[in-house]
Amino acid sequence: MASNARLDHRNPLVIDTHELGRRPGALQRLTREVDAPRDLGIQGVVGVPEGAPMELELRLESVMEGVLVTGTARATAKGECVRCLEPVELELEADFQEMFTYPDADDRGRVIAEPGDDAEDDEDRLFIEDGLIDLEPVLRDAVVLALPMQPVCQEGCPGLCSECGARLADDPDHHHDAVDIRWAALQGFADSLEAGDKDEMSGAEAGVDEKQEK
Repeated sequence: MASNARLDHRNPLVIDTHELGRRPGALQRLTREVDAPRDLGIQGVVGVPEGAPMELELRLESVMEGVLVTGTARATAKGECVRCLEPVELELEADFQEMFTYPDADDRGRVIAEPGDDAEDDEDRLFIEDGLIDLEPVLRDAVVLALPMQPVCQEGCPGLCSECGARLADDPDHHHDAVDIRWAALQGFADSLEAGDKDEMSGAEAGVDEKQEK
């Protein structure tokens, strides 16, 4: 996507392609460690913390219409288990490939007089600006696709007890005696009958004892 803001060559996610020139077939390989930008992941679920170290392996190839970037990003993502809410850490490896186009070339590498005539087409393309390319939008898309939508602390995590919220993985035998509310009233009635029967029996036994004493 084209941007009106000028790229800052001091930004570690901005790559200088001047060394490649416009020589189709020219290659450049880069390895660098950068600090993760903010909001790199799935908001409120899992992501790479801002400022966390990220390792990038990049392959830049000059082609007719621009520079083809192929790369891998590695980092540690953090979040919480969607079942038991315990903290989760996972090693992330995200692969990506993107074409960055010269602003004065079409999709066949031919020079065009007025770049950006087709606004809809431009929105789907990433451009080289003064020999610089910005990897952040590409990296962001790749990381989101590589992250699990529902992270778990372990495969088969049993989650939390629906009655008291206890973590079931810590106590596999945890349970509550379930009472069907439809029978709760009858159970109370039965308990009262049992108590009445016991009182009658106690009264009867007392009467027998009195007769025996007489």
